[in-house]
Amino acid sequence: MSFLEVRNIDASYGDVQVIYDLSLRIEEGEVVSIIGGNGSGKSTLLRTISGLMQADRGEITFNGKPIQKSQPEEIVEEGIIHVPEGRRLFSLMTVLDNLIVGAHNSRARKHAAETLEKVYSLLPRLKERQNQTAMTLSGGEQQMVAIGRGLMALPKLLMLDEPSLGLAPILIKSIFETVRLIADQGTTVLLVEQDVKHSLSLSDRGYVLEHGRIALEGDAAILLNDPHIKTAYLGI
Repeated sequence: MSFLEVRNIDASYGDVQVIYDLSLRIEEGEVVSIIGGNGSGKSTLLRTISGLMQADRGEITFNGKPIQKSQPEEIVEEGIIHVPEGRRLFSLMTVLDNLIVGAHNSRARKHAAETLEKVYSLLPRLKERQNQTAMTLSGGEQQMVAIGRGLMALPKLLMLDEPSLGLAPILIKSIFETVRLIADQGTTVLLVEQDVKHSLSLSDRGYVLEHGRIALEGDAAILLNDPHIKTAYLGI
C-alpha cells in the first residue's frame, strides 16, 4: 500500500469531464511531479485529492484510509495540505497573521509557535517581513508566504500547484531550492508545474498528464530525457 494512491478516478465540472480513469501513487518521502500543459487536468487532480471537488468514480487512499468522500477539513486533519495556484493570501493581513492562519487544524494548533520558528528558519525573509501586509510583498515573497502557510499546517503530504507561476527566473530557482529543502526535511511533496526542467530535476518520479489522462510516468531523470517530453515541453 502506497502513502497516497489514486485509483481509476474520473472527475468533472458539471457535464464536462476533465480527468479520465487516472491512477497514480506516491511513496512516503518522495517528491513527485505532475507535468502537462494548460487544461490537462493538473489542478483538477489536486482539487480532487484535497476534497475541494468529488471524484465521479474511483478511489483515493492516504495511509491506507479511503478519503475520496471526505470533506476538505477532514483531509487537512489527515495531513494532506494543498497550496493552490495563485497564492491566495489575505492581502491586508500581515505575513505573520497569514502564517498563523495555516495552523488552524487540531494537529497544528498545539505546535504553532514551534512550527513558526521552523518556517522562519527555512524562509528567513518571512521573519524579516513578518509585520508587513501581504499586499506589500513581491511576487516571490508572496509565494514564500503561501508555502510557509502550508508548512504551518504540519503536512505529511504537501501539494504545491504551480509555485513558480509568474515569477522571474532568479525567484523560480529560489522556490525550487525551497521545495528541495522541505523534502530533505522529511515532507512528501506532490508538485504540479509547467516548468518541466526544474520540477523533474528535483523529483524522484513524474507523471505526464495530457487531456486528463496519464500519458507517461516513471523515474524523473528518465522522463527528462524522453523524446516526447523534450519536444513537447522543453522545446528541444
